[in-house]
Order: sequence, then C-alpha cells, then structure tokens
Amino acid sequence: MKRSRINEIMLQGDEFIRSFGYVLPPFAYWTPEELRARKAQAPGILDARLGWDITDFGAGDFDALGLFLFTVRNGNAADLATGRGLLYAEKIMIARQDQVTPMHRHVIKGEDIINRGGGRLTLELFASDAAGSLDRKAGVTVMTDGVERSLAAGGKLKLEPGESITLTPGIWHSFWAEGADVLIGEVSTVNDDRTDNIFADPVGRFAEIEEDEPPMHLLVSDYDDWLAP
Repeated sequence: MKRSRINEIMLQGDEFIRSFGYVLPPFAYWTPEELRARKAQAPGILDARLGWDITDFGAGDFDALGLFLFTVRNGNAADLATGRGLLYAEKIMIARQDQVTPMHRHVIKGEDIINRGGGRLTLELFASDAAGSLDRKAGVTVMTDGVERSLAAGGKLKLEPGESITLTPGIWHSFWAEGADVLIGEVSTVNDDRTDNIFADPVGRFAEIEEDEPPMHLLVSDYDDWLAP
C-alpha cells in the first residue's frame, strides 16, 4: 500500500469513528517524531503494539480485501500463564461495505466481535478439525449476546448494530460489511497479531508499504523499523 493511501485511510477512519461518538486516545495523534521523542515514556504503547493497523493482507486491493484496526489497549501475554494481571485487549475496527477480512482463526485469543453501528456485519464460520484445519463438514456453535447459535459449516451469521458474537480459539471466521460501512468493537484476551493469526489461504497479516510521502502516524508494523535505536 502507498503511504499516501494509508494516511488518507487514517483521516477517513478517524472521522467515521468520531461520527459514532467514539474518540481515539491522545497517543493516536502523535506524529512519528513525537512518538520517537516519547518512546522511553511509553513502553506500554510500543511493547503492547497499541495503535494504528491498516492492512490489505498483502493483496494490494484494500477496498476488496482489507481492514482498518486500532488497538486501544492490550495486556501481557505472560500473565495468561498465571491467569492474573492484564489478560485483555480492545480494538476498534472498520469494515468497509463488501470489504472482506480473509478466513482465519486464533490459537490463543478468544474474542467478542461487536457491531457498534453502521451496516450489517456478516461472518462466515467454520469449526476446526482435529489438526486445526478448516473443517468443511462439521457444524459450528457460537454465542451471540449470550444466546447459543448453531450453524452448518460455512454458515453465515449476520449481526445488526448492537449485536455481537463470541468466538473461541479455533473457530475459523471471515467477515465483511453489508449495506454500509460498519464500526466494529473487539474485546478479547491478550492479542498478538504477529503470531496468533492462522489464515486459511496464504496472505500477509501486515501491508507492504510504498513510501511515497511521510507517514502522518506510524502503524504498529512500523515500530521496529522507524523507532529502532
């Protein structure tokens, strides 16, 4: 993706989020220079990979295959071993109309995906087989706002604004917005996007960036390169 396109998506995304009364935290608006100058004061941002995450999954067509994410808070993976401490994460996301997030599952993370407003959020769901691969025969059962729902393999579950789904580790899911763009909330256990996304087809979790203009704000995938000593 071109950096100019990412900058544009950031501006559009922030405006869309604000239209629902949600405001990103102050560090969202730090420039790269501000983040570099304050990184010693902000290990909780850098170590937890809080911040902007805009991806085309390496396909080069963000409008068709892509997702806007901002990680607002994230706990410590080491705490999961003890069951005490910061065990949670929160994201705010935008799925554009007919824009697909590809089929994937998580090994560790359990999550609630919430339609916070806009159009209808549609999820395609599969169970895992004994080896963890996508099972195209077995049905899948999930919870939607505390209500159990059972679907055939590949069943599509549609969430209206205000509705949510709970996805436990191992449930394969793809999703997209119908009718209009959708603001999505995600509440989950500790999140590690570098290691805990298993895709059904070969894709890249983070976009490859063409630097055609300076970044307005850094992506989480920029931190290692742009903030190195």
